[in-house]
Amino acid sequence: MIPSAPGKRFDGDSKVTDMLYDCYNLSSSGEDVEELFSRVTERYDSIIGELGIDLDLTEEYLHIKWAITHHAGRDYAASRGEYLNGKILASFLGFDFLDPAPFIKFADDGVFESEITNTLLGTELKKHEYAVIPGFYGSMPNGTIKTFSRGGSDITGSIVARASYASIYENWTDVDGFLMADPRIVDNPKTIDTITYKELRELSYMGAGVLHEDSIFPVRSVGIPINIKNTNHPDTMGTMIVSDVGAPESSTVITGIAGKKGFSVISIEKAMMNSETGFGRRVLEAIEKEGVSFEHLPSGIDTMSVVLDTEMMGESRDRILNRICSTVEPDTITIEDGLALIAVVGRGMVKAKGTAARVFNALTKADINIKMIDQGSSEFNIIIGVDENVFESALRSIYSEFVK
Repeated sequence: MIPSAPGKRFDGDSKVTDMLYDCYNLSSSGEDVEELFSRVTERYDSIIGELGIDLDLTEEYLHIKWAITHHAGRDYAASRGEYLNGKILASFLGFDFLDPAPFIKFADDGVFESEITNTLLGTELKKHEYAVIPGFYGSMPNGTIKTFSRGGSDITGSIVARASYASIYENWTDVDGFLMADPRIVDNPKTIDTITYKELRELSYMGAGVLHEDSIFPVRSVGIPINIKNTNHPDTMGTMIVSDVGAPESSTVITGIAGKKGFSVISIEKAMMNSETGFGRRVLEAIEKEGVSFEHLPSGIDTMSVVLDTEMMGESRDRILNRICSTVEPDTITIEDGLALIAVVGRGMVKAKGTAARVFNALTKADINIKMIDQGSSEFNIIIGVDENVFESALRSIYSEFVK
């Protein structure tokens, strides 16, 4: 079992991880952490009291506070939320407690070492019939704690499932499964019964919540299915995530819709661009040299558009444009912000005629202009770009077209 840190209990409450980050920040500024850290310990002591278990974490609290105030590091501070929750859960269940730091490994550059981890963790797991393993962190070669960027407990769960040769990886959360659309935008979207790894990857990347996209890869590589379950409704089926489900039902065209805001489009025009060898490569190299990755490349014969994450560009925006101008000498180059991308994803789209037309008609009826269209040859998804100010309306319109 892989626990996360305690989250919010009610509106206005604080997540334990956020409080631990704040403790680190206070300590780094030379300020006292006593009052804030006591709120962290009170949270855990209240959980212990409600569970009615005989467990005293006083020594752990003292060590953690000492380490934070003696510059143990930001990742160390954040990881203690999962660590302490794991201690409590192991005591409650009577399971072995297994600290992941010696077994989940990162390289010197912070990149997760999947094969080394799988070997170390697999060997250790054979010694335990039942174990609680805190999520979210591992260790660097020098032994310091290193956390995953986000969704860390999901990733740890997937890593443990692979290392233990699990038949299924159950991911327990607070929803009944993976939804077809964002419930903050679409009222009561349907739950997806079964979804493939490929579909989940597309939807997660485009902002769909529930499961972090990086948590797919460890189990996908060995074909272990994932079952998203609701902790509060354990009897519901949830969503099964699998490698392949065969031919989709004829009535199922799309699996889900997701999207996010915050993109910019660089539009480049140059006569006879298509006959200029290496034109696209030089454009992308100009972007790469600023440490920015591209999202999409919708292009024409004499035009090329590059979609970038606006925040990722940051202060390198002007340098990117200048590099492109000096490298390929375009006739014109413009950049436009405020683009939102929406992905319509589904294995059933391959066999269904007119899916793109239905997407476009839905947006036309809603009086929404399409600014970008990108569809791969696999016909697995359609990505469209619209103004950010009509993003929510566009997503609702598309959902209503396909889900009656």
